[in-house]
Formats: sequence, C-alpha cells, structure tokens
Amino acid sequence: MIRLMSIGRPYRGRMQLQQLRYFTAVAETLHFTRAAERVHVSQPSLSQQIRALEQELGADLFRRARGNIALTDAGHALLPLARRILADTETARHEVQEVAQLRRGRVRLGATPSLCTGLLPQVLRTFHDLHPGIEIRIEESGSHDLVRELARGALDLALVVLPLPSSSPALSTVELLREDLVVISSPAAPAPPAPLRIADLAGEPLVMFRHGYDLRELTVAACRAEGFEPSYTVEGGEMDAVLGFVRAGLGVAVVPAMVAEGVGGDLRVTPLAGPGLRRTIGLAHRSDVAPPRAARELQRVLLDSRAEEGRQTASASTRV
Repeated sequence: MIRLMSIGRPYRGRMQLQQLRYFTAVAETLHFTRAAERVHVSQPSLSQQIRALEQELGADLFRRARGNIALTDAGHALLPLARRILADTETARHEVQEVAQLRRGRVRLGATPSLCTGLLPQVLRTFHDLHPGIEIRIEESGSHDLVRELARGALDLALVVLPLPSSSPALSTVELLREDLVVISSPAAPAPPAPLRIADLAGEPLVMFRHGYDLRELTVAACRAEGFEPSYTVEGGEMDAVLGFVRAGLGVAVVPAMVAEGVGGDLRVTPLAGPGLRRTIGLAHRSDVAPPRAARELQRVLLDSRAEEGRQTASASTRV
C-alpha cells in the first residue's frame, strides 16, 4: 500500500496533478501571472488551486512579500517530488498510448511501385493479421519523391533505392534487400539470347518507365555505359502499364526479378549476363523524429520477413 505523507502530517486529502503542474509553474517562474500564462489558465484560478494545495498539505509553499515570490522550505521539499510525479505521469501516458497505437492508428508508408507489386503484399498481409486495427496508407512513387515526402513529414517510413538520390543527413536507412534485374518479353516475340547482355539491348525496342522511376534511371545508365542510347516504343508508364505493354508485344522491359516472378507464364523472363544489374532497397525514416509505434512495428515485420527469407535461402543452398 502506498501512503502519501504531507509536509508535517499524514496526507489524507486529494492532491491533483493539475495542482502540481500549477505549483511547478509558479516555482519555476516565481511569478503567478507568468505561471498562469504558461499553463493557460487565469491567474485567479491558478492562485486558488495553489491555496487549495497548501491547505491539503498543511503548509505554505510560497513566501509572498510585497509582490516578491519565493519558495518556502516546504516548497523546496515538494518541488523535486512534484517534477518526478509529473514526469512519471507523462511516461505512463506515453506508454499507454504506445500500446493503444498497436490496436488502432495509421502508418504512412512510401514505396516504389515495383516493391508494391513484389515485396509488400505478403508483408502487409502478415502485419494486418498481427494488427488488424492499424490503417496502412501507401504512397507509390520514385525514390526522389519519397525522400522529399519523408523529409517534410508526410511519410513515416519509405522503401527506397540505395544509395539515396541525394545526401540527406536527416534520414536514417537500413538495407533491406538486394535483387537482380531481368528482362521480360512477350512469348510471341522472338526469344532473346540467354543470358542477355546489356549490349544486346542496343536497337531493341524498350518499354520504358516514366521519368522519376529508379528502374528507368538504372536501365538508361547501363545502356549508356555500353555506349548506346536506348530506343523506346512506349515510355512513361507505371509498373502495371509496362507489364501490359510488354505482354502486347510492344517491346521488352528491364524489371526486378521479384516482379518477374509474380507475372505468371504470360511473359518470358530472361536473366542478364554477369555482372548483370542489381539494385539495393533500403528502409528509410527521419532520424530527427522517432517513427510512431505502429510504424516501428511495421519496420520490424519487414526486417523479420527479409531475415526469414534469407535463412530459408541459406538452408536450401545447404541442402543442394
């Protein structure tokens, strides 16, 4: 049993947190009017609560003389205790909110469209099963746009291509996965050589993503490194549109292997010859602001899913 003791006698009253907040404000400002402004209450109301607290405790907390305010010995004794009680109360409130956030709330997640197609569906299924009350809002865009949205606080987390498109010390990143890029084509079109070299794409009609897509920049940079400019039959599409144009036989496209695995048998998948093309995906958040509890839980699920997949891959390799 907890028994509160007043200054000088057993405390049997009803001390209120609000009174301790008012007392602390006056003790720190030594001015009733400024203290009232700090805690957003009228000065008469604050003075009344301080007098009520003094009556409850049976001791004067302030010495009032000709407009000057000073703490009494009793006030000095109460001040560190009041601060600790208020801090513990804030900690309790925060902890309860953290738990409540996993029952309800929202996570704002940014991701490149290819990851929305390949990686996220199963991960979000797992997260939803664990926390059905959490709403997940997805923002699909390229890494440039996602970094900008993170920096301005419009997203809690973002899956981006590493390294970041521009140096951003306000963001923290952790590597999530590395994946190969492959070439997809229509089964009705002539089969390309396998494995396919980047140089083999010279003169090959490409279905190209819109500007701002990381895959567009990777593909164009690889072609230029081989000494040629890629030629397009269609450009400016999103992921689903690009897959549809390739199915229609309008050209070939360079996509992540994870996306190619999910397209079924209606597209031909051709690996790229070594060293090939790879990209690194990272999970980013602002370093100056801690993500909400629900966002941290989604981050954990993402990292755990990749770790489990890595263990399964290693186990399969050992059996072979």
